[in-house]
Amino acid sequence: MCEANAYLLRDGKEELILESIETVEPQGNKVYLRSIFGEQKVLDARIKIAHLLDHKILLEETK
Repeated sequence: MCEANAYLLRDGKEELILESIETVEPQGNKVYLRSIFGEQKVLDARIKIAHLLDHKILLEETK
C-alpha cells in the first residue's frame, strides 16, 4: 500500500494526526482528511508540504 500519513506541525514537532490517508481536501482554512478505514478529521490547518515518496503530509495550524 502507498497511502500517506498526516502530521501536524506544533511547536516545531511533528504530531501524527491520521494514518493511511486516501483523501486530502483543502477548503479555505481547513483541511479534510479521510483514511482508507473511513476515519475522518477536519483541521484548522494548511498543507505545508507533501512528501509523496516518504508517504507523508505535513500540515500547519491556521489561527
